[in-house]
Amino acid sequence: MSKTTMKKKKPKAKKPGVLFARVAFIGIGHIGSSMALAMRRGGVTGSIIACDKSAAHRKTALKLGIVNEATADAAKAVKGADLVVIATPISTNGAIAKAIAPHLKPGAIITDVGSVKQEVIKAVAPHIPKGVTFVPGHPLAGTEHSGPQAGFAELFDGRWAVLTPLPRTPAKAVAKVETMWKRMGAKVDTMNPAHHDRVLAITSHLPHLCAFTVVGTATDLAEDLKQEVIQFSASGFRDFTRVAASDPVMWRDIFLSNREAVLEILQRFTEDLAGMQKHIRRGDGAALEKMFARTRAIRRGIIEAKQA
Repeated sequence: MSKTTMKKKKPKAKKPGVLFARVAFIGIGHIGSSMALAMRRGGVTGSIIACDKSAAHRKTALKLGIVNEATADAAKAVKGADLVVIATPISTNGAIAKAIAPHLKPGAIITDVGSVKQEVIKAVAPHIPKGVTFVPGHPLAGTEHSGPQAGFAELFDGRWAVLTPLPRTPAKAVAKVETMWKRMGAKVDTMNPAHHDRVLAITSHLPHLCAFTVVGTATDLAEDLKQEVIQFSASGFRDFTRVAASDPVMWRDIFLSNREAVLEILQRFTEDLAGMQKHIRRGDGAALEKMFARTRAIRRGIIEAKQA
């Protein structure tokens, strides 16, 4: 008699468990709502509550199913939360940390999404009570849109989230926040806060400053020429307008909070711009072509790194 060989079924891979039973967002705009949706998709949490001063934001976040609860009371929002995400303009972070400190659950983790780390740490860290851990963070993702209706779970897929823990930050808490970001689709790196601010000054803050300035120059043109600028906008100017449409309050805070690094990079940029002006005035095509070839290679590198 021939024996029938039965194939054994492979055991189903276990889904990773919930990292944080309850998450509180202070601010549920574009980044906060995208994080909440990505957390749901990645099974990071079972319950999300949002605190936002805007009644419209709270209503939208509830209507779209981004959060389970919404309130204007920060103390109520953080009560019992295992993770608190501060996702508001940088200038508000210190006051928020002070307000929620007495209501934080022992063992809770606090993180943020600010584009500047040294000033955020300086404002928030003094208010963190004993038994609560602060893991500063910054997701390098976003669009020019704002509000919870602009949130989408895929925003962080393949993008970088940078953590800037303090020397005394427990490694276990850092690892937990890192796991959270990975389950939200991001790649994670850690940096010294000062180094982070210098890197972002060149990769994010200076380009935004240039975009705001170029679009501002266009708005100062005579009315007839301004209309032609809008009507015949080429791709370069359209890209500038997209960047320049970013949240003005957020970017005001970024430039003021990271002024030293921004001014240092801006000085170097000004010197390089003067050099380009000289090449054009002298008709030095070789120098211009050499510069353009070098910068073109940078673009290729960004595409190869899948960050385009």
